[in-house]
Amino acid sequence: MRSTRIRAIIALVLAVVALAGFISIHGSGQVKSRDVTLVTHDSFVMSPALVKEFDKSSGYTLHLLTAGDAGSLTNKLILTQGAPIADAVFGIDNTLSGEAVANHLVAGSLIPTDFGDVCFNYDKLWFSQHHIAAPVSIGDLIKSAYKSLTVVENPATSSTGLAFLAVTVAKFGESGWSKYWQALKSNSVKVDDGWEAAYYTDFSGSSGKGAYPIVLSYATSPADEVRSNGQSQTASIMDGCFKQTEYAGVLQGAKNPAGAKAVINFLLGHSFQNTFPSTMYMYPITQATQVPTDWTKFAPNPTVTYGDHLDFNANRGRWLATWAAIFG
Repeated sequence: MRSTRIRAIIALVLAVVALAGFISIHGSGQVKSRDVTLVTHDSFVMSPALVKEFDKSSGYTLHLLTAGDAGSLTNKLILTQGAPIADAVFGIDNTLSGEAVANHLVAGSLIPTDFGDVCFNYDKLWFSQHHIAAPVSIGDLIKSAYKSLTVVENPATSSTGLAFLAVTVAKFGESGWSKYWQALKSNSVKVDDGWEAAYYTDFSGSSGKGAYPIVLSYATSPADEVRSNGQSQTASIMDGCFKQTEYAGVLQGAKNPAGAKAVINFLLGHSFQNTFPSTMYMYPITQATQVPTDWTKFAPNPTVTYGDHLDFNANRGRWLATWAAIFG
């Protein structure tokens, strides 16, 4: 009888403890954990010192998770919408923001964090050594003189790739853009899944010293290729550029929405905004932040951009299907 009573008391205590734990986690409707996860594209850079600064100033512990290029990132968030892989997201851009909104990926609004111009870059040294005139427009890229010299990103997986696809739609029209891509394919253009592979592996003018002297990148990229002689090895083709804006947001269903908001506030703060030019070669969204003086010389902004006014959400599927039929 005594042992039965002891077992009953133990069972009651365990039940009370379990109930108390459940209430502490669920009773307020909020998770008590101080951990917060930010998912980003592969090109995101946040130094350990900045992570430490966020942790100390906010009281949260930040974890960073990468999920491929912006296109892959957005696709992964759609596929995991029922069980979000993070609390906050950085790196959805204006080619993908409509899809994010349509799929209710974000609680509240997407917040702009930075911007830049997607443009082609070319390796000045390569063209000088091969005694070939450098291209001056995207129309040059389909000429025989530039056969097998260009690498771009896949518009189905890369935001820069989708940006350039939109440029061709805007510049050549509905009746001409697919013909342009057919001509690019005939001229042996290489297509990579993302910007990192195209720029750092295949482009001859970057650290990867690849085989392709023309790459789809950013107008600011040449400022990162300044050599010991004080000159940039690369330059931008100022025709056929796209004005890109990147966003951050709190993911719908986030386990720690308060922590996610703290992360976004930090991304908009001076400490982090100040790093965009030097780490990701994008312009900070806050106008008070200074940009490097050498950007005036090596990273001028294009005077005309194409495609940023198009309705991506209404047309993306059709554009990508047509593109895939050409490269499939």
